[in-house]
Amino acid sequence: MRLNHSNFLFLLASVLLVQTVHSGPPGAAKKKLIEFGWDEPDTAFMREHVAEMERTPFDGCVFHVDYPKPGGGKGSFTWECWGTRAFGMQELKPALDDLKATRFLRFTDNFLRFNTTPGKLDWFEDHAAVLTNAHLAARVAREGKCKGLLFDIEQYDGLLFDYHKQRDAKQKSWEVYAAQVRRRGRETMEAFQRGYPNLTVFLTFGYSLPWAESQGGKSALADCHYGLLAPFLDGMVESSRGRARLVDGHELSYGYKDLSRFSQAYETMNDRLLPIVLHPDKYRQVFSFGFGLWMDHDWRKAGWETSDPSKNFYSPEAFEASVRKALETADEYVWVYTETPRWWSKEGTAVKLPEAYDAALRRARKGLAKE
Repeated sequence: MRLNHSNFLFLLASVLLVQTVHSGPPGAAKKKLIEFGWDEPDTAFMREHVAEMERTPFDGCVFHVDYPKPGGGKGSFTWECWGTRAFGMQELKPALDDLKATRFLRFTDNFLRFNTTPGKLDWFEDHAAVLTNAHLAARVAREGKCKGLLFDIEQYDGLLFDYHKQRDAKQKSWEVYAAQVRRRGRETMEAFQRGYPNLTVFLTFGYSLPWAESQGGKSALADCHYGLLAPFLDGMVESSRGRARLVDGHELSYGYKDLSRFSQAYETMNDRLLPIVLHPDKYRQVFSFGFGLWMDHDWRKAGWETSDPSKNFYSPEAFEASVRKALETADEYVWVYTETPRWWSKEGTAVKLPEAYDAALRRARKGLAKE
C-alpha cells in the first residue's frame, strides 16, 4: 500500500501509542546522566572549573547556592531555605552572577539544590519565608539557565513528613494534617513556577518512598516515616501547569545489581503505587521516572578500593551494567551519587576515582543518546 502523508502520520502515531506505556511528561528528551555527591559544587567552583567538569561523562550536576554573610564568610541558602528566614535576591546575586558567567557547553541539565532544611516549622505555622525562598531559588535557576531544582525532601533535621512527630499530632488527626500538607505542596509548586514557569523539579524521592515504607499499601501512611510526603506531592501535582514536570529520582535503587529490579521499580512508579496518589491521571502526565545509583555503595562497611576496584560493592563492570539498565529503563534521568570518590576537585583532578569507573559510565551510555 502506498502511504500518503496523512496515512504515514496515522501509522506513526499508532506505533508510538502501542509502544508507550507511560507517556511521560511533556518535553521528555534523550536519556541523561546527572552527578550528585559529596563533591557537590557551589556556583563559584562551577564558574572556575566548568571545563574540568564537562570532561566527565555527565550531562549536568546538582549544585548548591551560598550567600555572603555581612560580617564575612559564607552561609548556605540551600541548607537554610526551609525555615523562617526569607532571603532576598541581592543576597543570591553573587551566585547568579557566577551562573551567568559560566560557559556551559555539555552540561545542559544542572539543578539548583533546594532542601527541606532546617525543617523545624509545623505545617500550620506561617510558611511565607519558605515560599519566598522557593520562588527565589526557581528564579535563580531560570535566570542562570539551569534545568530546574533538585528538591531534596530528605529529613536531615526536622521530621516534616512523619505524622506522629508533628507538633499537634495528638490534637489533630492524620486527615487534618494531610489536608494542610497537601495545601503546602500546592503553594510550594506554585512558588517554584512563579519563579520558573515550565521548570523541572527533580526529587530524590517521589511517591515511591512512602509506598515502599507502607510495604506496598499494607501499612497506613500515618505510620510511615515519610507518610506525609504523599499528600505533599498530591498538592504539587495539582498545581503543576504548562510544561512543568516532576521527576521521581528513586533513590531506593542506590544498590541495584539485580537488573530485573529496574523494570520492577518502573512498574511500581507507573502503576502499583497509584493507590496512594490522589490524581493518578495527572500524576502520569507530569511525573517522569528515573533512578539513582550510589557508585561507592555502603563504603563504610564494604570499603572503597582504588587499587583493585573488583573488590568494591560495584565493580566497574557491575556498575556499567546497572547504569546501562537504569538508562534504558528511565524516562530520562539517571543520577550517580558518590561520597569517597570525587569527579572533580579544586586541584583540577579527580580524587580516589579509578579510571575504570569513568570508562564504565561512557560505555553504559554509548548509543543511548547523542553526545
